[in-house]
Amino acid sequence: MDISVYRPGELSAADRTAWTAMQSKAHLLGSPELANPFLSPEFALAVGRYRRGVRIAVVREAGEPAAFFPYQRTATGVGRAIGLGISDAQGVVHRPGFAWDARELLRACGLALWEFDHLVEGQPAFEAAATGTFPSPVMDVDQGYEAYLGQLRARSPKFTRTTLAKERKLGRDAGEVTYVHDERDPAALRTLMNWKSAQYRRTGRSDRFAHDWITRLVEHLFHTRSESFAGILSVLYADGKPIAAHFGLRTERVLACWFPAYDPAYSKYSPGLVLHLRMAEAAAADGIAYLDLGRGQKEYKDSLKTRELQVSEGWVTRRHPVAVGHRVRRAPVRALRNAVVSRPELFEPADKLLKRAGKIRSFRR
Repeated sequence: MDISVYRPGELSAADRTAWTAMQSKAHLLGSPELANPFLSPEFALAVGRYRRGVRIAVVREAGEPAAFFPYQRTATGVGRAIGLGISDAQGVVHRPGFAWDARELLRACGLALWEFDHLVEGQPAFEAAATGTFPSPVMDVDQGYEAYLGQLRARSPKFTRTTLAKERKLGRDAGEVTYVHDERDPAALRTLMNWKSAQYRRTGRSDRFAHDWITRLVEHLFHTRSESFAGILSVLYADGKPIAAHFGLRTERVLACWFPAYDPAYSKYSPGLVLHLRMAEAAAADGIAYLDLGRGQKEYKDSLKTRELQVSEGWVTRRHPVAVGHRVRRAPVRALRNAVVSRPELFEPADKLLKRAGKIRSFRR
């Protein structure tokens, strides 16, 4: 393989165009998972503005780009998927039929190992090193919103009927319900981030927006838009007041759901569910094929999904002492977390404990 490694600012316009073209044609060539916006050059370059060690490996065949591999690395050669911890799709974006040797790629990138937690399907060189595979629910809207709603009614008639009734009741109780699919007001984005931070604290989770780099990354992506990529802020209003919002990323055919939140004062109306149905309707009208809800066991995802993709986590390693040390430190933590999440008898008490701690933390604030 002819492999060149670039810093984000060194990637040529021609290479960016080739990368985008691979994503645009992916669904026609049997690899629709490569169209995910977390695999786009825009996301990789944006992360490179706010995190150190971002690199992009370009693999060429006969002088033409055949694959793009974005990653982050430390000075000791520990590699991580680009945006690990906040990215919901990871891997190599490549042309049809391209095959690679994982360790040869890592050697060219100066990596002792490469860690991933949302590896998309169709990456056999990396999948061999996966330690676990997990569902990532999606909402298919490629046949139109009415077709999606029809599937939802057939599979979950009570859920569908109840959610639509709650939207009507919201309109009666709180005023006219309106929806903006692509809200451009930065104040609405700040409202969403404040809601999300409060939700993280309330449920005992780590507040991602307490990290300045994540806040600045989201703000940067909010202002990023082209024909093939955009940050999309969707807002549900009642009587002109925002009550639920979502920020995600889209390519031509995929809307990746990322940060949803709502005003808890309206929780009895299930505004988050109402918002997702409105998002599905608008996405279908825009030609989006599906909304990717992302890995994670959530009741609302099970209610809204039409099917599931699969993503994997694990490490690709070379024979290197740094790789051994990193894996020894990280493996027990991941194994414990996955054991708790996958077993209701462990997850439910752990979740209750986190929420109790979150209430205490919120009270002290």
